Amino acid sequence: MRSSFLARIGTWVVAFAVGSVYGLAGTIAHSYTLAGLPVGLVLAIIGCAALLAAVRLLTGDRWAALGTGLGMMAATLVFSGRGPGGSVIVPQTALGTVWTIAVPILVAVAVAWPEHFRPPAQEPQGSPESGSHDTLDQ
Repeated sequence: MRSSFLARIGTWVVAFAVGSVYGLAGTIAHSYTLAGLPVGLVLAIIGCAALLAAVRLLTGDRWAALGTGLGMMAATLVFSGRGPGGSVIVPQTALGTVWTIAVPILVAVAVAWPEHFRPPAQEPQGSPESGSHDTLDQ
């Protein structure tokens, strides 16, 4: 029991760290444009969404996805402010605003996504539950 709890805590810590790396990469790359197209923003959003989906699907744990998302949001928040030298990584532009808003929305969708439900098992033919009755005495 204790080892499984420690394993889950370890999973959450690793998820937070990986989310931080993706959040940092997205924060740095979101402003890259190519011929006026926001290539960096699109790739950052796709990468973060893919990571959140992978963590949620592979672990089956909302808390691990939340840890990943919190890491992304923390990195975005920390590196969005003015640095010690006065430099700004995320300026107040349309791309910066979209990036800042997109990360929490991605996290909310990944964490709130419903569990995958399996369809109910089919009853075998001839069982009393399926409604057909085999009558051998006719």
